[in-house]
Amino acid sequence: MLEWVRVQPTMDASRILIVGQSHGGLTAMALGARNPAGVRGIINFAGGLKFTSSGCIWENSLAQAFARYGARSKLPTLWFYGDNDSYFPPEVFRDLHEKYLAAGGKAQLFAFGKFGRDAHGMFSAASGTKIWVPEVEKFLDSLGLPAKPVVTVSDVPRPAKTDFAKLEDVAAVPHVRDGGLGYAAFLKQGLPRAFALSADGAWGWATEGDDPSARALANCQKNSRQACKLYAIDEDIVWQR
Repeated sequence: MLEWVRVQPTMDASRILIVGQSHGGLTAMALGARNPAGVRGIINFAGGLKFTSSGCIWENSLAQAFARYGARSKLPTLWFYGDNDSYFPPEVFRDLHEKYLAAGGKAQLFAFGKFGRDAHGMFSAASGTKIWVPEVEKFLDSLGLPAKPVVTVSDVPRPAKTDFAKLEDVAAVPHVRDGGLGYAAFLKQGLPRAFALSADGAWGWATEGDDPSARALANCQKNSRQACKLYAIDEDIVWQR
């Protein structure tokens, strides 16, 4: 697969990032030990393999594997693990990290605490983006890789950021009929996202997919006789006083 990626005309073969989750995270770490050409870094989301049928102590075997990877890999890596991971609890993932570092590997561990019912699924949850996106952006920046969008494609022009209120200030949202419950739900959504409202109290939001700004306005307009306007986009308040 990596060889196929390298020859694609839209790919930059000198700036490749490998990302894996769970067993895929373990696979990503194993691949990093080969130091493949063009790969700048590895991101490991709750990586590992838990096997109990062989009668061996799987935690020790997994730690030995990570130690071997650390001894061979020259690539920087970023790891994400949570305290209530049903596969790899803190004593396991911290041991993996220590063994990897002790063997000479480069690894930054971001232990994000508890997440939902099972931190093992943080990466695949929309609400998990608030945890991993900022850290990944910093990691990409340290590798000289692009981390911010350079082109915004939307049917609705993006308004400029304003200082109307802080993003998390639910009480500052004007007009809404429900006391801000809809906006509070919006704040829990992943990016991209948009929230719109109107002077008669209607509101609507949209997240992910294509053009959330246009969809938020449309959702708001379904319940309003007045024109809806955008209040927030992603992490910015865009409402004019």
